[in-house]
Amino acid sequence: MGFDNWDEVRTAFQVARLGTVSGAAEVLGVHHATVIRQIDALEKRLGARLFQRHARGYTPTEAGRDLLLVAQTTEEQFSQLASRIKGNGESVAGELVVTSVPGFSHLITPVLASFQERHPAVVVRYLTDMRLFRLEYGEAHVAIRAGATPEEPDNVVQPLSRIRTALYASPAYAAAHGVPSGPEEFGRHRFVGADVPRAPFHRWLRDQVAPDRITFRGTEMAALEDAVREGAGIGFLPVMQAKGSDLIEILPARPDWESPIWLVTHVDLHRTLKVQNFLAHLKEAAKDWTDV
Repeated sequence: MGFDNWDEVRTAFQVARLGTVSGAAEVLGVHHATVIRQIDALEKRLGARLFQRHARGYTPTEAGRDLLLVAQTTEEQFSQLASRIKGNGESVAGELVVTSVPGFSHLITPVLASFQERHPAVVVRYLTDMRLFRLEYGEAHVAIRAGATPEEPDNVVQPLSRIRTALYASPAYAAAHGVPSGPEEFGRHRFVGADVPRAPFHRWLRDQVAPDRITFRGTEMAALEDAVREGAGIGFLPVMQAKGSDLIEILPARPDWESPIWLVTHVDLHRTLKVQNFLAHLKEAAKDWTDV
């Protein structure tokens, strides 16, 4: 397959990354019929089906994933080559795709915004989802994850920070119910907790209080934190978010409640100029996350 087929490969890459023909057409600035035609032509040329078509969109087959990993790496290398040819090898441009769980948006969004101020030619896509995005298939340049050390092969994993968490109540809750002087009084109080306790502090809470005392439950950290602020019960917030607010500290941060934060990149893209610049920017910003 020669260089003249690169448009088709790039089109397939965008369809796989975005999951729909319409999304790829918008990014590429072409009609959706052009996208379909190029995918069909590429599959015919290769003699293999690259996508499974279904009602929700397009999902890459195994052959498609192999091709798209090459396409992602090649696109990055073309971008670097173009910068060098233009004589501005230090420029950082093009799309930067970063993923994290939804609860990190208050930390990551300011970092992305300040990175874009420094590099205005960068187009940011910030994907927040509980699922793990597959860096080996080109779904993102950088993943920010919490919890156990990521162990996927071919990924570069670096520790980024640790989020300190403490137990709080709002003034409204304290006015209505008082505050416990210690865990021995938890049985008389209402708590905000996770439906499925993955975080170490939510597992601690499950072990400390009866199930019927966790009266407000949810799946997303941001929603649980809002519930604490609204007085629904006693619950956990990151110390850096609670600092300076009117929340009342019930128990201070403990080392066993801390969540390690990891930076994950794929080995093929880790050394690209854009990714290296962003990693340095993010690491600098993350110094403030535990400085509370």
